[in-house]
Amino acid sequence: MTSVREVLLDQLAACHNDESWFKSSKTILEDISVAEAIRKTEGNSSSIWEIANHLIFWNEMWLRRFINNDVIEENKIGNDETFELDHTNINEKGWNETIQRLQNGFIEWRDMISNCEESKLESRIPSYFNAQWWGVISNLCIHNAYHIGQMMLLKKQVKQVKQIDFN
Repeated sequence: MTSVREVLLDQLAACHNDESWFKSSKTILEDISVAEAIRKTEGNSSSIWEIANHLIFWNEMWLRRFINNDVIEENKIGNDETFELDHTNINEKGWNETIQRLQNGFIEWRDMISNCEESKLESRIPSYFNAQWWGVISNLCIHNAYHIGQMMLLKKQVKQVKQIDFN
């Protein structure tokens, strides 16, 4: 019988670096240039880099909450702000740091899930709809998968634009 821990680890691996039903974030981001990362295509309000920032924000916030067993942490940042770019850091170094930070977040989550007590995953969060931690983490993985799909679509669009530009 598969445990909750195994399911969560599988979901995190799929989002991070395991090629399964969809391309992982690591695969999608490995050959994206800074120019491609910041490009917004027609009909898309966010760039790949902005989506990566959004995922970093939520993954790190929920990891802190999990570690500290505290979800009452005040969130002073609006969701739209989680997509914003630091315009002073739009360069190769900044982009590589963003990619690494996103990947490190998945690694930290996987380490945390691997090493926590099963009872922690089963425990409820009274201040957050009385949800169980495993359910919150599973939904976080779904959130990641949704935005990873957006990044894949944007990657195809920016790579296609690049090909058209040079023909």
